[in-house]
Amino acid sequence: MTPEGWTQTLTAGPLLGIAAGAIAVLLLLIIWLRMHAFVALILVSLLTALATGIPVGDVVPVMTSGFGSTLAGVALLVALGAMLGRLVETSGGAQVLADFLIGKFGEKRAPFALGLASLIFGFPIFFDAGLVVMLPIVFAVARRLGGSLLLYGLPVAGAFSVMHVFVPPHPGPVAATELLGASVGTVLAIGVLIAIPTWYVTAYLYGVFMGRRISLPIPSILGEADEEATANPPSFGTVVSLLLLPLVLIFANTGLDALRAAGAVDGDAVWVQAFRTLGQTPVALLITVLVATYVLGRRRGRSGTVLEKVLDSALGPVASVILITGAGGMFGGVLRSSGIGDALADVLGDLGVPVILAGFLIATVLRVAQGSATVALTTAAGLIAPAVAAGGYNAVELATIVIAVAAGSVVLSHVNDSGFWLVGRFFDMDVKTTFKTWTVMETLIGVMGFGLAAVIFAIA
Repeated sequence: MTPEGWTQTLTAGPLLGIAAGAIAVLLLLIIWLRMHAFVALILVSLLTALATGIPVGDVVPVMTSGFGSTLAGVALLVALGAMLGRLVETSGGAQVLADFLIGKFGEKRAPFALGLASLIFGFPIFFDAGLVVMLPIVFAVARRLGGSLLLYGLPVAGAFSVMHVFVPPHPGPVAATELLGASVGTVLAIGVLIAIPTWYVTAYLYGVFMGRRISLPIPSILGEADEEATANPPSFGTVVSLLLLPLVLIFANTGLDALRAAGAVDGDAVWVQAFRTLGQTPVALLITVLVATYVLGRRRGRSGTVLEKVLDSALGPVASVILITGAGGMFGGVLRSSGIGDALADVLGDLGVPVILAGFLIATVLRVAQGSATVALTTAAGLIAPAVAAGGYNAVELATIVIAVAAGSVVLSHVNDSGFWLVGRFFDMDVKTTFKTWTVMETLIGVMGFGLAAVIFAIA
């Protein structure tokens, strides 16, 4: 939120200096002084708000607004996803899936199999929700085969990332498609065409490369399997059905949205609203947790007391993930409210570069300045929309411009991005290792995605 009645008077130069200084101080506190990331993010957010001239009386509301809005999107998903993951892990279900994947693809192709499954899951489900659902399977495969977690984790995280950034029905590309007047169907087709090779090179091959160079042990954040419970593990079909349940509910919601937009159904009808509610990600995960509690618990003879302890044990380890992710959103919210992103985008927009390159660069600047990929994508699309409207581009060219802006919005994920903290904490990585792995992978995804979009734009 921007304080009511307040206008930023600083120019782009001082704002850029403050942003760079804030990030430098944050890294100094976390990496060199070993300050806890949650505390460091709150402190730097406070100092940044004051330095950029946000009125003193509005500093705390601005900070809590960024914190709260991030938690609203993350806390329920992470908590419910962790509960589901804990049930799947302790019942032996994760090991069942791991054994199946290894049996079908072989040990050497296990990272590819995990990534391929995540690409499919990532079509209807958001990045953070998909990641927490897949984590128990990733950890089980990694424990079974050995080696660095990065070998298995990066292909999975990268798969959800490319689908979230490039492919409708995810909110960023959908919003950019509407703002730039592109066809959703064309953006979907080109988005998938670009997402798959981009994932293979920048997530799968890069994950294999980094997995051989950085030894990262398997964290115990989701706990270990219960030996008594895993003596009679659930069937492969049962586990897959549970993991597909939230995806089916979410995808049904997406389908209803498409039908409503096309006028095929009445969006105000009670039954439509009811089914759309069931397909909202937090509700879909809640339903899945309830079903899993029965199917993996009570039906298999586990008492209510045992299940309550299992679910409770899932929340403690992820509390740090949730709070640090929220604090990262706080820092990004302060940067947005201070006008840093807007000032930098205005400067870049005056350089007179080609529209497809300008969209990529503006989205990159906004991403670096304020952290949110969706905000960067939609804001950049809005900034270049007049130039795109005046350019007379065909359907394929418009779609590639959308993809180019999307590519810029994923570049250089760092300490003001909630995803940076989410992946870093779930993988139990320190900040330096997260930069060397997650930040580099996200940047490679953005650069390669833009390169492929630019090639298609040139020949369209």
